[in-house]
Amino acid sequence: MHWVTGEMLSIKDIGRIRKPVVWTLHDMWAFCGAEHYTEDDRWRVGYRRDNRPGHEAGFDLNRWTWRRKRIHWEHPLHMVTPSRWLADCVRQSALMSDWPVSVVHNVIDTAQWQPVEPSVARELLGLPRDVPLLLFGAMGGGCDPRKGFDLLLAALAHLRGEVDGLELVVFGQLPPREPVDLGFPIHYIGHLHDDVSLRLLYSAADLLAIPSRQDNLPNTGVESLACGTPVIAFDTCGLPDIVSHQHNGYLAQAFDPVDFAQGVRWVMKQRATGGLRQAARQCAVERFSPDVVVPQYLDVYRQAMEVQGT
Repeated sequence: MHWVTGEMLSIKDIGRIRKPVVWTLHDMWAFCGAEHYTEDDRWRVGYRRDNRPGHEAGFDLNRWTWRRKRIHWEHPLHMVTPSRWLADCVRQSALMSDWPVSVVHNVIDTAQWQPVEPSVARELLGLPRDVPLLLFGAMGGGCDPRKGFDLLLAALAHLRGEVDGLELVVFGQLPPREPVDLGFPIHYIGHLHDDVSLRLLYSAADLLAIPSRQDNLPNTGVESLACGTPVIAFDTCGLPDIVSHQHNGYLAQAFDPVDFAQGVRWVMKQRATGGLRQAARQCAVERFSPDVVVPQYLDVYRQAMEVQGT
């Protein structure tokens, strides 16, 4: 199992399965109430009447949902998480602390997702050839606090006049009617719907920014590395599974816009050598390629079957 919703399998249906099950999580829902991500502590200690967050009111849907999971899920399933952070959450949860859990990263076809010569990519996309380009996705990023768009804006404020010629590339959004002055020229790419265009975009950039406060293993980071483009992110949640500090990018201190800005400066100073691009590509092949991930899943399947004697 991967993504499970009420239209596919109900909580009760999952509890009825008596065959070996491997369940790959992509958020926190499995061991929470009805939340997919949360910053409160109920998933660790249990959803009690006396620990409901003050901002919630009315029927306690999260407690009701969590209690249904506790009732119907009597037999442990083998959980897989794409990041070490999410695996630690499973182990710390009141619902699944004694369930088996393995960390297996999301796979990417590294034979398909390969670097394109940056000058060629920029020419095809109509981007300037000889300036440093910082890429970030804006798909709902400004509306979801987890994505940290406000932290990115704060970091950009510290970069004004600091990186000579720096320009921004935004994908997932068309030019707004009233453009925000971020202090840099901005190229709005809009929505890209095919892998070839995305490969060109990642390859054209010098750095991908992921300023998330909370994230599992964002595909944009994995795709960027596969295309040889370094990533900058905060040292939190699943992002250290993507970024090795000052090896294939930069891990800024959690939620510190000043250090995030410093990371952009540091990466841009390395851009002439090409070493970060090579390291980014190498990390993608070593961590996320089918040759690495498929055997790990096969081991998990064997473990799950051995437990039930299948």
